[in-house]
Amino acid sequence: MAIYWITFALLFFLLVIIILHHFLPILLLFFKNYTLPKGSFGWPIFGETLNFLKPHSSTSIGPFLQQHCTRYGKVFKSHLFFSPTVVSCDGELNYYVLQNEDRLFECSYPKPIHGILGRSSMLVAAGETHRRLRSVAVALVTTIKLKPDFLVDIETNATRILGSWRDKQQVVFCEEARKYTFNVIVKQVLGLRPNEPHTKEILEDFLTFMRGLISLPIYIPFTPYARAVKARSRISSTVKAIIEERRKRGRNDEINSCKKSWSNNDFLNILLGVETLSEDEKVSFVLDSLLGGYETTSLLLSMAVFFLHRSPLAVDQLKGEHRKIRSTKKKDEFLSWEDYKAMEFTHNVINEALRLGNIVKFVHRKAIKDVKFRDYIIPSGWKVLPVFSAVHLDPSLHANSLQFDPWRWQTEDQTCKKFIPFGGGSRCCPGFELAKVEVAFFLHHLIQNYSWKVEDGEQPIAYPYVEFRRGLKLSLHSLCSS
Repeated sequence: MAIYWITFALLFFLLVIIILHHFLPILLLFFKNYTLPKGSFGWPIFGETLNFLKPHSSTSIGPFLQQHCTRYGKVFKSHLFFSPTVVSCDGELNYYVLQNEDRLFECSYPKPIHGILGRSSMLVAAGETHRRLRSVAVALVTTIKLKPDFLVDIETNATRILGSWRDKQQVVFCEEARKYTFNVIVKQVLGLRPNEPHTKEILEDFLTFMRGLISLPIYIPFTPYARAVKARSRISSTVKAIIEERRKRGRNDEINSCKKSWSNNDFLNILLGVETLSEDEKVSFVLDSLLGGYETTSLLLSMAVFFLHRSPLAVDQLKGEHRKIRSTKKKDEFLSWEDYKAMEFTHNVINEALRLGNIVKFVHRKAIKDVKFRDYIIPSGWKVLPVFSAVHLDPSLHANSLQFDPWRWQTEDQTCKKFIPFGGGSRCCPGFELAKVEVAFFLHHLIQNYSWKVEDGEQPIAYPYVEFRRGLKLSLHSLCSS
């Protein structure tokens, strides 16, 4: 009988702790003279989290934000991810939060995300750890851009993927885009080619990893989240093996006084020489690089293809721009940085796909001290969620904000307060230019070789992580055959 009373007491104690965790920060505010944004906290424990995360089209802000902004304004309080929260759909406050990283606010992703990304991930690290990792990320981007074969690798992978479509009438484009971006990033970061065993191992585990990243974060055996944690462990082991192989090759070259077997600009070579990073941080950094260069870039490419289907005028103008660039090249000559910079309308298409598609809907931050903004206070310890999609779809900032209109970027500015697809401040994505290059080069060859039609009903959905429910199925028509 005693065991039942002990179990009951433990459960009761746990319930009290959970309720105190939910209400105590809120109750303490009554003893302070704080003016908070308007809003509601919802249910105990879960707050309004489930409604906030309810899937919706990524080309809209969703019913939760729509209803709350209408009722409370662009900045409101809520209770999300087990914490009292200020939600910002206001461009001024979003900019203020991003620009005051480590001074007034810090990165604060939910603990389960740490479990799947790893404690050393640049995406969740804060303070000095994040600064060290970011400095290496900037070195990676600089290294890759300086490699003479970087643009050649991108274009070669693009033409290889498109060449494999010759006898196909339909493709699942998201799968093709992921294959393309993965082959590019795994070559640049780890020096692996598509047909190598390590490449196939990492890709299979990465697909499992991504499915878990957007799943319910509960560690129960055989759930997507649990599988993803194990997949990350396997990827880490594979990366460690590659690093050790590289170290051995380096030692052998040194002993034999031979010329190094890799380029002086090879990123992995640089990473191995960074003494400020631990072994786990180096492995996590490789995983972050693969994640950033693989999934988000492929999503951006998928968004561009999806929206172009809706705009024949944009397709025609894009064709004209790329035919003009191709007319200046010899038959088998590769594209250059100068060609990329000349793709002015392509840049507009990419920007509009980023604005309307909203690959990253919001980010997690936490106030590290009481912050006064306008007429209200954001209390220390509260979460702050800057919602990028709300700014991108704000009709007061972007005329006809729900329409795909790449021509808007001929006159609209790209200030951080209006357009923040890659974050801002010290956490702005260091590889955003590389992502744009990959998309631009793929579109260069796609637009001249194929026309396509998107299957009815396809729509990018925010879960909140964005994906196409059916993988963006395309019906193809080869222009070469006509």
